[in-house]
Amino acid sequence: MSPKKKILIFSMSYYPTFVGGAEVAIKEITDRIQDIEFHLVTLRFDSNLSKEEKVGNVHVHRIGFSIPSPSPDDLKKFPLHYMKHMYQFLAFWEAKRLHKKYNFDATWAMMAHSTGIPAGMFKKKFSDVPYVLTLQEGDPPEQIEAMMKKVWGLFTQAFTSADYLQAISTFLMNWGKSMGFSGESVLIPNAVNVKHFTTPVSEEEIKDVQKKIGKKEGETWLITTSRLVHKNAVDDVIRSLEFLPKEVHFLVLGTGPDQSMLEELAKKKEVADRVHFYGFVDHSEIPAFYKACDIFIRPSRSEGMGNSFIEAMAADLPVIATQEGGIADFLFDKKLNLDKKATGWAVQKDNPKQIALAVEDILQNEEETNEVLVNAKEMVIAKYDWEVIAKEMKSLFDKVLTKG
Repeated sequence: MSPKKKILIFSMSYYPTFVGGAEVAIKEITDRIQDIEFHLVTLRFDSNLSKEEKVGNVHVHRIGFSIPSPSPDDLKKFPLHYMKHMYQFLAFWEAKRLHKKYNFDATWAMMAHSTGIPAGMFKKKFSDVPYVLTLQEGDPPEQIEAMMKKVWGLFTQAFTSADYLQAISTFLMNWGKSMGFSGESVLIPNAVNVKHFTTPVSEEEIKDVQKKIGKKEGETWLITTSRLVHKNAVDDVIRSLEFLPKEVHFLVLGTGPDQSMLEELAKKKEVADRVHFYGFVDHSEIPAFYKACDIFIRPSRSEGMGNSFIEAMAADLPVIATQEGGIADFLFDKKLNLDKKATGWAVQKDNPKQIALAVEDILQNEEETNEVLVNAKEMVIAKYDWEVIAKEMKSLFDKVLTKG
């Protein structure tokens, strides 16, 4: 039996702490690919964690300064904040050390702005090792580019030296090519745990959530799961309430630096009694919150892809969103995308009046809304389940490892 091929992953953070969409993607994919040996270089952050351990199907190698049980706020302070910059070079040195021991057959960088630099440096040093770059950035490209200006040459090398580009949206793929990538590219989106969001939620659970949030008979509740930052446009949803009946409320799941500003905006617009900031909710509880509400909404000003939209579709919620960035790959509007089956309601960014009109359209056209819900759920099951995405990534890795 031939030995397993080995792939080295660059990811600035990883399980069990400070996990986001990128880290979830790595774990969901690698857990389903058992015939490849994966290694991963990441920051340690927490001194309680081992410097080396196996998490799922990944051999994790942790580097850098650490403190006991850091909080998210600690990541913004010295020395942990400093480590995010140092990772670009520490990860390269660690990768060189590990390569001597394991002789990797390929490397895989998760997000250009956080790991592309060490991956590009490794490729320059070991040109015979194929390098896969994954783009799943959520911030606007212009913001990322501005952030990386001081290391622009090394940052662009992340794109120009990559052998393969995997992007989670057409929008990000086009950005990768504009940054100088010229090799083979493939669109493979992120996915969701479809079973988690399609499994029925009991009436008892739904009523319990409705009691917690204060939803009353006859009310319509919009819901978003969003970090409270400018790009997610929670402010536009608050402004839209001015144009909707007082029975329409807005539930916000999530936290972020803009919360105080958004609370003041709700007061200024005299809709504070209809805007409910619930805070963080564990991912396992979100299906019950979706079922307790009526419409999912996030009119993003930019979006790499946006798993929350897909999750809401799987949970049979009508989805209102812009078609900015990667959202355009899966949210199709009956008026704007005549060649597609409608999967949601598209609005222009920074347009609260359009949001209100979309809400009214959903509420006034039950039969048409139900048809859109069916279309959206069928699409999610067919294209956005982790079992499907893992198979597509396995095909990509097989090609990379064969050519390598």
